[in-house]
Amino acid sequence: MNRIDRLMALTLYLQGHRISRAEDMASHFEVSLRTVYRDIAALSEAGVPVIAEAGVGYSLMRGYHVPPVMFTPDEAAALATAGVLTRQMTDDSIDGSMQSALLKIRAVLPAKQQLHLERVESSTQLSESRTRPHRASILELQSALAERRIVHLAYRTGGREEVTHRDVEPIGLVHYMTYWHFVAWCRLRNDVRDFRIDRIEDMAVQNETFQPRDGVTLQEVIERDHSMETVKVRIHFDHFSIDRARRERALGIVHDEPDEHGATLTLSTGCYDWLVGWLLSFQTSATILDSPELKEKLLAASIRIQEKLEADHD
Repeated sequence: MNRIDRLMALTLYLQGHRISRAEDMASHFEVSLRTVYRDIAALSEAGVPVIAEAGVGYSLMRGYHVPPVMFTPDEAAALATAGVLTRQMTDDSIDGSMQSALLKIRAVLPAKQQLHLERVESSTQLSESRTRPHRASILELQSALAERRIVHLAYRTGGREEVTHRDVEPIGLVHYMTYWHFVAWCRLRNDVRDFRIDRIEDMAVQNETFQPRDGVTLQEVIERDHSMETVKVRIHFDHFSIDRARRERALGIVHDEPDEHGATLTLSTGCYDWLVGWLLSFQTSATILDSPELKEKLLAASIRIQEKLEADHD
């Protein structure tokens, strides 16, 4: 990116953030802090009203906006791709807003770029089925996160019919293992809890607000979960299964050792029981390299499956 493009991009970055630290801008644009300071000075000299607050960061004077800019074909195509992913991986609350935004973008594109965008949209699809419908609204949860409002949940724990009612303080949303998860401080359990969104039977955003707790940001929660004492196991996956294993266990991979036949993953889990059913689905594509205990559990599960099949056959 040349300097002129970077200065424009930096102005848009400042316009899109209430407060921006020099370190964050340097990381975003992959430049040095010294370069950021020079660019900020250049913007100020050019008449862009950049406000600097010592120990806080930079911002644009309230009311100042960069005139609308045209999207490049690549930028429009990237947004169209994001629209496809949004439709497949979220719910109607997000998809509706995304499609509305894309219509506004399409309206300001010249005819040639509109044709380019239409061709990208018609030729980009996901073969996987859409996220299962659920009663919770991702958009409402995002709003509660942004406004720091308490959310009342009616939640059904996995494997049980019991529905518990609880007030929670939102921390973040995470998508893994093909599900959206709502991470929050549960006032009922007085601890952080991970709520799978498809198990939320009902929800209501309250008027009550809260102050974030120390040490319970989303990133800190994820890092803490990764550092907790858990069991670890090394499993080799062949070329046909390694991509699926990486995708489905992304948050539990401690180490990834590729080789000419696939890769060996060191997986971290709460207990071996959580891995048994998942590993059975790989059939002969996965090989356990250690942990006799996990091997015994897999063997026992295989025997139970065989006995059931024989009983059903009889």
